[in-house]
Amino acid sequence: MTDEQWRLVEKLLPEPKSTGRKPTERRWVVDAILYVTVTGCQWRQLPHDFAHWKTVYNTFWLWRRDGVLQRVHDALREKVRKAAGKRPTPTVAILDSKSIRTAEGGEERGYDAAKKITGRKMHVAVDTLGLVLMVVVTSAGWQDHDGAVPVLARMKSRFKRLKVVFADSAYGRNGLPAWVKQTYGWLLETVLRPVGVKGFVVLPKRWIVERTFAWLSRYRRTTRDHEKTTTSTEAFVHLAVIRLMARRLTRA
Repeated sequence: MTDEQWRLVEKLLPEPKSTGRKPTERRWVVDAILYVTVTGCQWRQLPHDFAHWKTVYNTFWLWRRDGVLQRVHDALREKVRKAAGKRPTPTVAILDSKSIRTAEGGEERGYDAAKKITGRKMHVAVDTLGLVLMVVVTSAGWQDHDGAVPVLARMKSRFKRLKVVFADSAYGRNGLPAWVKQTYGWLLETVLRPVGVKGFVVLPKRWIVERTFAWLSRYRRTTRDHEKTTTSTEAFVHLAVIRLMARRLTRA
């Protein structure tokens, strides 16, 4: 991180403990966690320029467990939205999923017959700026309309102003739009491909979430899943977007 980016993030981190041995400089730790996020290296393979890998990993584990990464991510998202002239919380969300390959082992690992991928599936909801509102990681064997249920359930308590959710035709199955309307009062609108058109087509609203997946593909920890738990995978999605938003805010 640059000095400006670090000052932005440092304010959002919890205060270091006042007891025990002197804590490691947190900027070294944050830079090391982001290094792992970008390069995809193993924790043990961290360059010696950073803090010791055990310190870095333990900090990542604690911040993931205590929801620190989620809170930093959400706070930066609100800042980016305000800088763009928008309200802190959105009224519109766009929902989609992406299957990624995983290493052997770990929880929630399955087969996506449509994409012919063995691994996990990231169910992501974004706002109209492409910023992540919610991410839920499941087995790749989950259908899109099934994965939408936990995503929308988590969003209900956080986004009171939400009114419309855009998604592709896969989310129109099993009565999901009617269930969403009855349960949450939201309109789940499916954006369909033009009839008779083949190949790539830019679809209204849906291109926004596809662009977000393209952003995530720049980070090796989010393009191939090596994590044992799905919560770690979700944490690396938050870290990737934290870096993106910090860069965007300091440029502004």
